[in-house]
Amino acid sequence: MEKTKIRKMLFILSKATIENVYAAFIMANGARMEGIDSEIFFTFFGLEVIQKKKLEHLRVATVGNPAMHIPTMLGGLPGMEALATKMMKKEMEKLDMPPIDEFLEILSDSGCKLWACKLAVDMFHLKEKDLIDNLDGILTIGDFYNRADKDNTHLLFI
Repeated sequence: MEKTKIRKMLFILSKATIENVYAAFIMANGARMEGIDSEIFFTFFGLEVIQKKKLEHLRVATVGNPAMHIPTMLGGLPGMEALATKMMKKEMEKLDMPPIDEFLEILSDSGCKLWACKLAVDMFHLKEKDLIDNLDGILTIGDFYNRADKDNTHLLFI
């Protein structure tokens, strides 16, 4: 039985929480390191990752996140989100994980394609000038699906 190799990974990032962003970035970067093409499609609130004014201000989700192992009421207290974000960033630094803006550059330089969702860009009244410089473009969902129309391509929604 012949084993088929993954040739392309397409990630759809819909939330700009630090834990989701790093998950997508690490997997996309890992794909590139394995010689697998990778692309990230930023949609809805995932667009915050590629907005020049917002990418430095992403946070860890403390409310409604069962992996936080804290009661929802505590997660909503003032300062909890900032504290959790600071702790997460500190742990990421210990592992030599680059900050989000640097990671975007690393991904782009490695050949990972970075796409904004046209519907979400229009819905949030964004302009190209609001988005990062190394963005590969703005695509409709149909355009994005056409990029997936090849053998051994996988899509992953984060």
